[in-house]
Amino acid sequence: MSERDGAPPFPLIRLETLEDLSPETGAGFLRLSRRRLVARYPDGTVSEPFLYDTAERQALDAVVIAAHYLAPDGRHVFLRSSIRPPIYYRTPADSAAETGKRGQLWELPAGLVEPGEAGDSGLRRAALRELHEEAGFPLDGSRLSMLGPALYPCPGVIAEKLFFFDIEVDPVTRSEPPLDGSALERFGEVVDLPLLYALSLCRRGDIEDVKTEIGLRRLWEKYS
Repeated sequence: MSERDGAPPFPLIRLETLEDLSPETGAGFLRLSRRRLVARYPDGTVSEPFLYDTAERQALDAVVIAAHYLAPDGRHVFLRSSIRPPIYYRTPADSAAETGKRGQLWELPAGLVEPGEAGDSGLRRAALRELHEEAGFPLDGSRLSMLGPALYPCPGVIAEKLFFFDIEVDPVTRSEPPLDGSALERFGEVVDLPLLYALSLCRRGDIEDVKTEIGLRRLWEKYS
């Protein structure tokens, strides 16, 4: 099989919902979906029934934006600090190798695609909005382009899909980010790093966010 043939075909496995056992939820950000399923296999056999939990939310997909510019010492990229409660509340019992960073990550600017932002134009609006809110760049999409195909970051838990963009910016035009009102975004820092240095932080484990490492590596491949 050659590269131009694409990915190998999948086995014909189908899932069938026997029962929806999702609990009633309030106005939380995420909803728990619990289903009793069976898997039907290509040879005609069927699995025993099993429970499967997934997380769902109204705004399911997200955009990730690599804002960059060419400087005398090479290409630079903008990252933003974030504090993530799920990581903050990890305990030593959760892992054999804790970092001790108390839930803080360096990330590319990113955010949710709101209802009504479907299609290419909607995704671009979402990307420009999030770049403005989180990094302080003006809403100018003339240099915005897709940065590779979309990906599922955690397909065993949530059907979220990430759409990657890059945009060449003028660092002089950046202002204080207006943010979106979230308590978790206050006092976040925006940093301007050489792209090669940011990639070295990925290799050292100082950048631990998977979407950010993927975006940085795609940016390097595009402009190297």
